[in-house]
Amino acid sequence: MSHLMRRAGFGANRDELEQRVKIGYEETVEDLINVDRFPPVDEYLLYRYHPISEMPGGIADLGQANWFYHMLNTQRPLEEKMALFWHHLFATANNKVDNCTELLNQIDLFRINGMGNFRDLLSRVAKNPAMIFWLDNNENHKTSVNENWGRELLELFSVGVGNYTEEDVYECSRAFTGWTFRPGPPRFPYNRFKFTFRYKPEDHDSGQKNFLGHRDDLNGEDCLDIIISQPACARFIARHLYNFFVADEAQVPSWIVEPVRDPAAIDILAQSLIEFDFEIKPVLRILFNSDFFKSDSVMFQKVKSPVEVVISTLNLVGEFQGPTPGLFEIVHSPGYAGQELLDPPSVEGWHTGQEWINSGALVQRINFVADRVRDVKLPGVIDMVRRVAQSNGVTMSASEMVDKCLDLMGPMEVEDITRDQIIKQVEKEGLVSWDTAGDFSKSASRVGNTLALIAATKEYQFG
Repeated sequence: MSHLMRRAGFGANRDELEQRVKIGYEETVEDLINVDRFPPVDEYLLYRYHPISEMPGGIADLGQANWFYHMLNTQRPLEEKMALFWHHLFATANNKVDNCTELLNQIDLFRINGMGNFRDLLSRVAKNPAMIFWLDNNENHKTSVNENWGRELLELFSVGVGNYTEEDVYECSRAFTGWTFRPGPPRFPYNRFKFTFRYKPEDHDSGQKNFLGHRDDLNGEDCLDIIISQPACARFIARHLYNFFVADEAQVPSWIVEPVRDPAAIDILAQSLIEFDFEIKPVLRILFNSDFFKSDSVMFQKVKSPVEVVISTLNLVGEFQGPTPGLFEIVHSPGYAGQELLDPPSVEGWHTGQEWINSGALVQRINFVADRVRDVKLPGVIDMVRRVAQSNGVTMSASEMVDKCLDLMGPMEVEDITRDQIIKQVEKEGLVSWDTAGDFSKSASRVGNTLALIAATKEYQFG
């Protein structure tokens, strides 16, 4: 259950895990994918405390705070996780758009449509003003074709390199001429203008086109239908789903030469996409219930993204639940470790897996978790201390405390040499005692320090 909640959400504390275990694994999957069973996040509570987070304009951290609030307070964790999945795949960055309000509209598009039909999602993304501006389709005219959107649609959003030609890029771009946006005046003075999709028929190239073997007067919607019919499209999306939810794959640019990690799993997901006409929800149901997802070989083998590290840790310790002060500062934490929300480094998105780890990022990741799990005043840490104290009488050995802390931080297992080193560190202060108030306070601090040591393990930094 903890594996499911790490991958399909942002982790869960022990109380939530125990409640979900009572419900059962398959029913929990149904709860996750059927988001309408639970109410959405109360955005208006956030706006009452932090009004500027509704329409942040060009200020990135205000937009990030809006999304952080959703991720930390949602009863629909998979909805937010899918928004993050699509944000990575359809990477759009504020460093060019310079309008976080429009980027939040795009994230909301992913929330609403992220588990719907992929063909419909592609159409909505193609009409999304932030994407149009990001990939210059507002500069794509029948008299002067701009290939940026057409190229990335094929290369990074649907079929991948090797499954189209340069002619296909050009012809696809012709089909999307006239798809642009119009600005509207902002609600607040000195804020960014609101963008609205606009189709300009007078700027559309209505001539015959030859795209992926289809010759006709094609428009953008026709091209999307043709793309979806390509066998490469199902496999491309399947590999993205596998990389995000199951196990780290090679980076997208090398997919043309790097074999898939689990060909059978990719076949299952790709065939499911085709069978269900690219409806994402039934494919996720198959994925989460599959043997390849629940296999021991993939547990704690996927490097958590910085956003996953930060949000799962805050959920674990019970910090920033609600529109609390400090929200606008904490949003920078993933960026310090290499993942700035709403600002991916390029249209390619972030490089995942072990590329999340370097000397600077690793220190940031470990320190972020350690600083919070050793804070015995936070509600989630208080609960973990209580559980350790109640587990084994008034005294316990260092090994008993370490095992209980590993259980509460996961449940997770670490290599024997890692466990032995943590135990040796704890043993320096002798037996753990909960006998008196003074003993309890000292032992609570030792629990926090032990949790911090666990946060530095490879197993915790992998999810």
